[in-house]
Amino acid sequence: MKNSMINILFTCLMISTLSVFGQQKFPNGEPISAWFSDAKLVDVNTLGKKYKITDFGIIQDSTVIQTKKIQAVIDKAHEAGGGVIIVPKGVYLSGSLFFKANTHLHLEEGGVLKGSDDISNFELLITRMEGQTLKYFAALVNADEVNGFTVTGKGMLDGNGLRYWKSFWLRRGFNPSCTNMDEMRPRLLYVSNSKDVQISGIKLRNSPFWTTHFYKVENLKLLNLHITAPKEPVKAPSSDAVDLDVCKNVLIKNCYMSVNDDAIALKGGKGPKADIDPNNGPNSNIIIENCAFGFCHSALTCGSESVLSYNVIFRNNTVDNAQKVLQLKMRPDTPQEYKNITLENVKGTAKSFLFIKPWTQFFDLKGEKDIKMSHAKNIIFKNIDLECEILFDVINSPQYTLSDFSFINMNVKSSRNGTIKQSYIQNFTLNNVVVDGKKVTQEN
Repeated sequence: MKNSMINILFTCLMISTLSVFGQQKFPNGEPISAWFSDAKLVDVNTLGKKYKITDFGIIQDSTVIQTKKIQAVIDKAHEAGGGVIIVPKGVYLSGSLFFKANTHLHLEEGGVLKGSDDISNFELLITRMEGQTLKYFAALVNADEVNGFTVTGKGMLDGNGLRYWKSFWLRRGFNPSCTNMDEMRPRLLYVSNSKDVQISGIKLRNSPFWTTHFYKVENLKLLNLHITAPKEPVKAPSSDAVDLDVCKNVLIKNCYMSVNDDAIALKGGKGPKADIDPNNGPNSNIIIENCAFGFCHSALTCGSESVLSYNVIFRNNTVDNAQKVLQLKMRPDTPQEYKNITLENVKGTAKSFLFIKPWTQFFDLKGEKDIKMSHAKNIIFKNIDLECEILFDVINSPQYTLSDFSFINMNVKSSRNGTIKQSYIQNFTLNNVVVDGKKVTQEN
């Protein structure tokens, strides 16, 4: 009888849970799967044999490059059927490392895998960079075609970026047109062509370039991460916290991000024919929740290399001194579409709340005469409590169309410009929007 009652209660609880969860949908109406509600951290003890690197002749010395020895441990684990590479307490200096099928990385508390500040310690190979597939330098940690890959623990990936940053700004001073492709630098973590990936618990700091980059990854969870790169005294150029590049089903939860560029950037390709290049594609079904953002160029950015991003939910997040909350970079050389994006329950401080302008830095029509039209539509802002300088930092341009935006339940204090230029957007809906203590009325 007791077991029967327990079974009945359990069944009722499951039905109730499914009923409540079933009410949650992406902005296009597609149901949000139960996968997004599971933020459980991977248990390192379930991932196979542990390979502590200090058991294989690797020493605790932050001045000695040990790339080959660490890679040998990864290869050994792979050849034995898989396992977990353990980085114990201490600092270990390395160039590019390549994880293989059934291998994982675990950084114990106090364990630091530190990148070399000499680019020659990073392998030059065909990879993905700035919306292109080309030859570039590998990251510190790389994983390609590694389903189920995990990086766990309470330790740190340290990009050791200072020397790279100084070199970049020195070269930019000599040549103002210098790009990331001219002054090349490694990323901190790059995962590609993989499914069921979890990065959790660790700190990532001082990346020479993008901090984490995920290309063609499906079912990705980024949990409890702490990602930082400085804006002073030396700026960390293009140190994006998270770059999603042709990714589907992504949960970013309980993370802190403060970097000298975009915190989360949705990418996917660039150029006049980017939308038909098989290397490119959309980002979709992305939930970013319960995160905190310190200084960054934007908490969430679509672009600059992007063809299609949709079904994005940014909710229950706090921004503190972000330059922008949402930025849509509109390239004149790329056909772009950003749609079905919802920002809700967002509070804090920022310079600009909504930022939409033509993005003309380094664009290239590749001989074509006409610019490529872009579109942003079905963008919803709901339950916003924010202090900013500029609320509506938008340029009206023939390069793109903006339609079906909604501002709902917003309380905004603006120190410079709180004007909402409703005519810039087709089908603009305002409902209970208060700016500087005054309710904004809907224009006909």
